[in-house]
Amino acid sequence: MTRMAKCSGLLAVCVLGTHVLHAQAPTQKPKAPRSPYLKLAESWPDAETLQQRRVEAEARPLFASHEPLAFTLKADFKAINKDRSEGSPNRFPATLSLGAGAKPLVVTLGTRGHFRLRQASCSWAPLRVEFSKKGTAGTPFEDQSSLKLVTHCRDNDDFEQHVLREYLPYRIFGLVAPLAFRARLARINYEDVATGKPLTTRYGMFIENDDDVARRAEARSIDIPRVPFKDLEAESLNLMMLFEYMIGNTDVSIVKVHNVKLMVNQARVIRPVPYDFDFSGLVDTPYANPDRRLGIASVTERLYRGPCRTEAELGPALARFREQKAAVLALYDSLPDLTPSYRKRARSYLEEFYSTIESKDRAKKAFIDGCEHGGGM
Repeated sequence: MTRMAKCSGLLAVCVLGTHVLHAQAPTQKPKAPRSPYLKLAESWPDAETLQQRRVEAEARPLFASHEPLAFTLKADFKAINKDRSEGSPNRFPATLSLGAGAKPLVVTLGTRGHFRLRQASCSWAPLRVEFSKKGTAGTPFEDQSSLKLVTHCRDNDDFEQHVLREYLPYRIFGLVAPLAFRARLARINYEDVATGKPLTTRYGMFIENDDDVARRAEARSIDIPRVPFKDLEAESLNLMMLFEYMIGNTDVSIVKVHNVKLMVNQARVIRPVPYDFDFSGLVDTPYANPDRRLGIASVTERLYRGPCRTEAELGPALARFREQKAAVLALYDSLPDLTPSYRKRARSYLEEFYSTIESKDRAKKAFIDGCEHGGGM
């Protein structure tokens, strides 16, 4: 079987089996501006429909396993990695092959992100993978429409480790919080569409679609800025802010809707759900630095930025973290490709957090005396 026809010219067409890919001519998918407040005005489906959507979202096969998903992604990565404009409408044709004998899925790729989208930050851009429902039935991507794919940033072993490091905080928050973004590791063979030659094989990570997180909460995802602490569900906010302290993450803002999604249900209860943890002290990437205005010298220095609560109000959330301690630490033995030196360092960093919450005096100093008096973050 011929693997790849020769491609040439600006509008070159490459043929892979019966699938046709345009190597260098991305399509454009413009995004119509939409007020974030419109979702609040929309009517809600009936209770049965909301429940059905929740059940369907919970059952997505992509997140039914924690095993890394192996596949080959073939596209014009030279062109893709040149597309560094935030919010770029460009979409690049690609195929995603799950294994020998499996029919390749025709997908489109787009670049996304902010810091990691910059050429100076990452030579491999973070991606958004868009699926056509036709052809995904019976695959791990069944019923998926669009997914964020965290790539390895730079093609070396150290940066690939960062993907594994960032994956585990998603798992941690899933242990302590009723609602969390799900993540799935992937082992990806990247191939060039023009030549059919392999480019590299690296770990990546799919992040659950925002709308599916909302469906699992029978809610809607909204991007409304300037929401104060008092307007958020207290228990969800407590869990999130303790988690951000635990992993040493200050690269988050509810007021600016930065690295957090707000989920609102029919009763207008708003729950914050965090994501994107590469600037945290637990992940400890070489490019991560804290905002100077926070008064900390390193991302590994913890700073509680949550609301002022009494010991009684924080009690249930702290208890949840204590209950999950063994499971949290066990996660760092679950990835054999994680380097032993980082595994040891990460466990030590987490043990420091547990030493704080297991001491009444240290917990009071960190969370009660050091709370955020501004009413928002």
